[in-house]
Amino acid sequence: MNNTSKSTHKRAAGTALVLLAALLAGCGDKAKESKPGQALARVDGSEITVLQLNEELARAGVPASQQQAASKQLLQALIDRQLLENEAAKEKLDRDPKVMQAIDRARALIIAQAYMAKKVGATQRPNSTEVEEYFNKHPEFFTNRKRFDMNELVIPAASLTPDLRKAADGARSLEEVAVWLDAHKVKYAKSQVSRTSSDLPPQVSQKLLSLPKGQIFVVNEGDRAMLISIADVKDAPVTLDVAGPQIEQALAGEKNKELAAAEIKRLRTNARIEYLNKDLALDPNAPAANPAQSVAGTAQAAPAPGAAAQGAPAAGQAGVDKAALDRGVAGLK
Repeated sequence: MNNTSKSTHKRAAGTALVLLAALLAGCGDKAKESKPGQALARVDGSEITVLQLNEELARAGVPASQQQAASKQLLQALIDRQLLENEAAKEKLDRDPKVMQAIDRARALIIAQAYMAKKVGATQRPNSTEVEEYFNKHPEFFTNRKRFDMNELVIPAASLTPDLRKAADGARSLEEVAVWLDAHKVKYAKSQVSRTSSDLPPQVSQKLLSLPKGQIFVVNEGDRAMLISIADVKDAPVTLDVAGPQIEQALAGEKNKELAAAEIKRLRTNARIEYLNKDLALDPNAPAANPAQSVAGTAQAAPAPGAAAQGAPAAGQAGVDKAALDRGVAGLK
């Protein structure tokens, strides 16, 4: 082969390599930008697809009759989100260690939730006999359910001083407490609430039933406190027909929790777990963790059967302050 032929061959080979590199680069960009599903919009080359929009509609719980209007709004939200994501990528925020850690955590939770849903998602619903048996065993939630109508004064928790507690102990009514609050320039709001014995722990319901009308007690709830008096106690029975769906839901939830706990226990038994920091090792006598914490980061209690039938918000995490009860003011913390 002469020099001219060699030169021509090299140029052809070089051109072919350049074209191949360009083709591969183009394919790479296309693969990066393309997403499964029909594209609805492009934002600086990044596609937003039908699958993404359908996911947003499902998460928002939009009924079929409103999906057309909602689709326009949600598509705009997806466009805004894509714009922000693109700008964040330009500033390399997607490589920020905190962002990467949050992404890793979200990915792990989603995968763990998907696995647990696969394992316990097909739990057999309780049958009518089980539902009726639960109904009969818990008359305090259903046939003997009581409704407590109460008046309350809501104040900042920091305002619940010993002097105020003493004033509440000696007051004959909430009106007297309100006068004290006005005199001491403590801001408060008045309201009326109703709770049923299905909303409260049994020991709290029993204590409320033992209190005379007008008795003042205190509830601490985060950054606020409520001074409450009972205005009336009424029978509020619930029939099996009404309570049945709530009982079924609660029993199914408990069964799911049991199955999830059993699966976590099985996986732990079969796994080799090494604690590199011995101070963080699990105490063998410690109670088992709630499986909800493993897959959701938060523990969620099953709804109290009967609460949904009343429509009242649950208030079941309260505990009794015995010292407060002894002096006539029940502090439910």
